Amino acid sequence: MEALPILGTSLLVPSVQELVKRSLIEVPSRYIHPVDAPITSTLPKVPIIDMEILLSGDQIELEKLDSTCKEWGFFQLINHGVKSSLLEKLKAEVKEFFYRPVEEKKLWQKPGDGFGDTLEVYTRQNKQLATKFLYYIAKALKMKPEEMSDLFDEETLFQTARINYYPPCPQPEKVTDLHPHSDAVGITILLQANEVEGLQIKKDGVYVLVQPLLETFIVNLGDILE
Repeated sequence: MEALPILGTSLLVPSVQELVKRSLIEVPSRYIHPVDAPITSTLPKVPIIDMEILLSGDQIELEKLDSTCKEWGFFQLINHGVKSSLLEKLKAEVKEFFYRPVEEKKLWQKPGDGFGDTLEVYTRQNKQLATKFLYYIAKALKMKPEEMSDLFDEETLFQTARINYYPPCPQPEKVTDLHPHSDAVGITILLQANEVEGLQIKKDGVYVLVQPLLETFIVNLGDILE
């Protein structure tokens, strides 16, 4: 059997957590990336969608969802139904997880590990939330619900969880945490561990800072839905 080509490799770089321990006053050159557009907070705020109102069948909220998806592709979701106690538990365990030794981090997926169990419950509830939301996106697009469910049924719906660690930066104006990108998925549901502004959305040629709200999800329509 012919060997598959190697498409790329990762550079061996120091762990960000290890860099933080050095109390750096300057950002290492490899992490400096110029911003490709101005950043502003003067534009309209990222829209807010209320899941409870959507579930009640409110047509105005459905029309708001429709226009938000077309004009922004991003919104903050309130009253989403995921218990605040679960969100706070997850945030606390994520924070604790990042301070574990590497050897312990490798064990989190094993049965009985508190963080792994919490993450499993969280991702299961997020999957249920995403399924509900796709139904309302279908309604907004005037699609038949089964047409959307066929695209994201149990066999084809693939779910992943990603947890990012962003430490305080001595020169935040010189870096971007992630390169500008779109998400190559159907839908992204983001939970921030705190209310620190960091996420930026490019709209009309400028970056808009997202001001996260307490116990709110930030939802991003991915390339597949676009």
